[in-house]
Amino acid sequence: MSYDPPPPYPYPPRDSSPSYDAYPWAPQQEPEPAGRRPQRHAALGHHSDLRVLRSAYRWQRRVATLTALGYFVLFLILSAYAPSFMTSTVTDGLPTGLLLALLQVPVTWLAIALYEHTARRHVDPVADRIRKQAELDAKREGTR
Repeated sequence: MSYDPPPPYPYPPRDSSPSYDAYPWAPQQEPEPAGRRPQRHAALGHHSDLRVLRSAYRWQRRVATLTALGYFVLFLILSAYAPSFMTSTVTDGLPTGLLLALLQVPVTWLAIALYEHTARRHVDPVADRIRKQAELDAKREGTR
């Protein structure tokens, strides 16, 4: 009796199966093009000017907010804890509380003026510098 080998297996062996990504939705890293030059500058998101811009803008918001809200809170505290002061008269028939309430409008205008002043002086120059740097970076990227 002779032994005949079995017919060839119709499927490839197990160790030669194609590999699949475990997480197909995960972003794939594309290979770096061969002719591309490395970047000289740090990416704009890591730029120190952005930190300066954020801190200048934060300072600007705080000054304007504390000006308007600070005066209003002072008015509320005086109304609650110093009613005799608020009902005292400044001139004939004009109570101090009414005068302070009417001054809320000019104080709000002052807060707006402070906001615009700090924007022009501290925030806008930094934003312009970042914008110009971004334009230069975009031109450099376009010429590659």
